[in-house]
Amino acid sequence: MPAVVEYDSTVDTLLHIKRVNALLLEFVHRLLHRAAVHDNSKLSDQEKPYYDKLTPLLSKSDYGSRQYTEFLKELKPALKHHYARNSHHPEHYRRGILDMDLLDIVEMFCDWKAASERHETGNIYRSIEYNSNRFKMTKQLTQIFVNTAARMGF
Repeated sequence: MPAVVEYDSTVDTLLHIKRVNALLLEFVHRLLHRAAVHDNSKLSDQEKPYYDKLTPLLSKSDYGSRQYTEFLKELKPALKHHYARNSHHPEHYRRGILDMDLLDIVEMFCDWKAASERHETGNIYRSIEYNSNRFKMTKQLTQIFVNTAARMGF
């Protein structure tokens, strides 16, 4: 045990704990806002007609397959509008994932999981692998996604 000193770390530790608590709550608040407005642009006149036509077809195709890619070409006008209004997509940014922040990354991860559930053959781990290559994610970020999926029980 260290030698007895007059300093008591309790106050500093409690202040630190409270500060981290406040910062986490601010992060959660911002995530809750994102949850409330996620993908609202898909209901706009610029996007909805495309999704009405192509979502049933996309859901029956394998994510990342040639057929899936062909459907995406037809969806391109809606996607252009969508990416411009939704920062959780790497396409929103000039430098892709490199320009994203943690809020974008968390929403993107949740979006990938939910999207994988819409495909008959959907699988979050395959989505992570596919998108890791698609967006040139680092091995470290890819592993964080895999670790998170496992911790979440996916």
